Amino acid sequence: MKLFADYHTHTIYSHGTGTIMDNVTAAREKGLKEIAITDHGFRHFSFGVKRENIKKMRAEIDEINEKYKDFKVLLGMECNIISRDGHIDLDDEAMRYMDIVLLGYHMMVVLKGIPSFVNLYGKNYISRINKAMAEEMRQSNTDIMINAIKKYKVNIITHPGARISMDTGRLAEAAAKVGTALEINSKSNIMTVDYLRVAAGHGVKFVINSDAHTPQDVGNFRNAAELAESAGLTGAQIINAYDS
Repeated sequence: MKLFADYHTHTIYSHGTGTIMDNVTAAREKGLKEIAITDHGFRHFSFGVKRENIKKMRAEIDEINEKYKDFKVLLGMECNIISRDGHIDLDDEAMRYMDIVLLGYHMMVVLKGIPSFVNLYGKNYISRINKAMAEEMRQSNTDIMINAIKKYKVNIITHPGARISMDTGRLAEAAAKVGTALEINSKSNIMTVDYLRVAAGHGVKFVINSDAHTPQDVGNFRNAAELAESAGLTGAQIINAYDS
């Protein structure tokens, strides 16, 4: 399996240590053909990308794409669920600058309204020690994510299950219907071979990403690639791969 792109990388505009150009250089040195710059969404506490930087990032990426005709840089964002109704922290104004949209659950997000804090944070924390609530919250979390990918054009769900528990089968079935890929995250991967096989059974597409927060981690796919191969996934099932 040959991977040609890394669609989940962070820069100094949010929680990363390198510039956009640092990530691009690292990707090119590793033989990749595409990279997405996907800094944290606006409401990510302390790490969220600043709204005023979006135009600057867009201009920088456009300039790089003009320079390198054999390489493509995408501007994206790793957005956050911000309400129990499935709203995300990306509005229409910012959306028009985006080439790709990633969405994941994170636990350091300024949510929309007290009921969302109660449901997304309070009940999920309680469910970790109250096993009677665990399945209820697992299904509720899945409902919220499904609502989000129905409301918005989301290209990739990042590290599904890594922050908040979700129902693999139901999520994969819904994602397949709307064309959203599930990420196999090489940095914070909690997926198992069984998880991938269940999801694959619903016809969903996958993507292998580094979730790099440093330039040297861009294109670091080893953990995720090994897991995908163990699950029997082929290049045809992974949007940034082809069978070598």
